[in-house]
This record gives sequence, structure tokens and C-alpha cells, in this order.
Amino acid sequence: MRKLALLIVALFALSAIATAKNTGTGTLTEHTFKHKGIEYTYYLYKPQNLPEGAPLIMAFHGYGSKQIPSIGYGFHPVADKEGFAVCYPKGPKDNKGKHCWAVGYAFHLDAGWERDDVGFTIRLVKHLQKEHKLSKHNVFATGHSNGGEMSYLLAYKAPHIFAAVAPVSGLTMEWMYRTLKAKRPIPLMEVHGTLDKTSKWNGNLENIDKWGGYIAVPRAVGYWAAVNNCTHEHTEMLPLVKNQVIAHRYVGGVNGNEVWLYEVVNGKHNWAGDSMNTAAEIWKFFSKYVK
Repeated sequence: MRKLALLIVALFALSAIATAKNTGTGTLTEHTFKHKGIEYTYYLYKPQNLPEGAPLIMAFHGYGSKQIPSIGYGFHPVADKEGFAVCYPKGPKDNKGKHCWAVGYAFHLDAGWERDDVGFTIRLVKHLQKEHKLSKHNVFATGHSNGGEMSYLLAYKAPHIFAAVAPVSGLTMEWMYRTLKAKRPIPLMEVHGTLDKTSKWNGNLENIDKWGGYIAVPRAVGYWAAVNNCTHEHTEMLPLVKNQVIAHRYVGGVNGNEVWLYEVVNGKHNWAGDSMNTAAEIWKFFSKYVK
């Protein structure tokens, strides 16, 4: 019986260690913020003893996500080590009752539904900077799927707020590509599986899936490589874990800007955490632009 009790204690300790490793050792708090009469919820992760002027990552969830905040993104241990805060905004429900970000999906536009999520994000970033004494310059955006589309939209509309963006399984909607124009160069990193059936690697201009037409991932990334005046490409094969990840890095851009495309060979519609430490790779990219 005593041996069994000791075993249970040992297993509990291992579980606690694993939990701490996955969730970090800082604090995660819940808050609300109102924009244009709509109340948003957001969660803020701050490592212990976070210094004044620390960077901030805004991490956006996917369409209809039930895991908010998205601790599965794996940023907390990286934040503890590197010293940055992570904010997880929660998109209010749309006309279908799904938590989301308003990025101009066809079924939203057809129903006349819209919301100013870009304006909300800009105001929230400024609030966090003031309230928590975070950096005025080192602010970054990332997100999966619908959160990836939000990251692309912020690259177009708020490059004065964000130093770099990193969509994961995200898309450039055809309407963005057709009607928006980059206001200034901004570094961008995309992580995307080649067998993603939700956000297809080769695009879907015909709107077969009813999200709205969107361009191919290499074309979307190529647009930002051109905006940043990148001159050539470096290719690297990341150490093989599950799916091979090919890092296409477009370098030589204005102000040292780079644009990265992490091609997850045979990867599906996920964070690619089973093929690499996606959070660490994203921070590796973001950290190049910390001032």
C-alpha cells in the first residue's frame, strides 16, 4: 500500500511538472474590453518578473475554437525563457453563433454581418502597452486558421502597430488581395501544411468551401516578399520529427526584413506542433525585429 501511495505521489509530481512545462510558470488572467458597444474577452499571460518594456504577442484563435486561450500554441514556456507577454483575444460570436474574427468570409458578407475587429485589436494593444508597461514597438501578431487570416488582415491594415506577423494555416482572402494594398513593408512568416484540406495550399478561388475565394499560399507569401523587396531565397530542411518542414526564407529585404514560409510537407490543418516547436520557431522569427 505504501509503495502504491509513493507511486501515486510520483506520478502526480510528474504530471505537475509536465503541466508547468506546457503552461508556463507565469500568470494567466481574464479581462474584458469594450469596443464600439461590443464586449470582448481577452486573456493575458505574463511571465514572472516581466521587465518593463517587454514585447507583446497577440495570438488569435481559429473559427469556432473552443480552446480559448489557445495554450496549445505553446508560447508560455517560450515567453518564460525569452521574456514577453502573450495576449489571447476572444472573438465574440458571429451570426452563426461561432467565436470568430471578422475577415470577410463569404457567408458573413452574404448575411450582411461585419465587425471592427481590427479597430478593437489596435485599441487593445494600446491599452495593454499603457496598463502593463509593455513595449511601444515590439508588438507581434500570430494565429491559427481564422486567426491566421486576422494576422494577414493586420499586416495590410495595421503595420504601424505590429513589427511582424506570423499566420499559421492562414489565408489571404481573394478580396484582400484584390482590394487592399500594403501600407508599408512588414516581415511575415507563414506556417502551412501542403495537405491542409480546410485552408488549401494551392488556394481556392472558386469558393468551393464557402469561406470565400482565396489565393494559393506561395502566392500570398510571395506578395509580401515583393512588398519587402526581398532579393533571394535561402532554403533549409528542419530536423525531421514527423512531417518534413522546409523553411523557405526570403531575405535581403528593406530594413533587413525577411519573409519566411514554413512548408509542412503532407501537413494538415493544425499548428504543426507535432513536426516542430512552432511557438519557438515563430519567436525565432519575431525576435529578429525586436528593437
